[in-house]
Amino acid sequence: MLRQLLVSIAVSVCNIAIHAIVMAAVLWVARSADQRATSHQWLRLIAVMTATVSVLMSAHIAEVIVWSFAYAIVGVAPDGTDLVYFAFVNYTTLGYGDVTPLQRWYLLGPMTAMNGVLLFGWSTAVIFAVLRKTMVPDGTP
Repeated sequence: MLRQLLVSIAVSVCNIAIHAIVMAAVLWVARSADQRATSHQWLRLIAVMTATVSVLMSAHIAEVIVWSFAYAIVGVAPDGTDLVYFAFVNYTTLGYGDVTPLQRWYLLGPMTAMNGVLLFGWSTAVIFAVLRKTMVPDGTP
């Protein structure tokens, strides 16, 4: 069990670092867009929100790939398993249906799910912050 926790914590910390870097970039771009107010605020809102959500989705895909590499390194699933798919199933909390981990690695699934839920929540908070910043450019309600 200790090995499972150590692997999960290491991968989670790596993903948190990826997410933190992406969040800093997203917020920096949102602040920059705030300083470039245009007469077409709705167009700016569409552009900023599309870019924000696209970048966040890319970050989540990268984080799933990190989990799939970790799965490959430690041999979590039976041979022939699509590890990216398996990581997505865990990360998004979709749940097992067709692939389950080897018994000695059962804890990695819930740890992956916990990491995914936390990072999705963080992304949601950032989307809301960017939306608010974009809709109210000078920061006043």
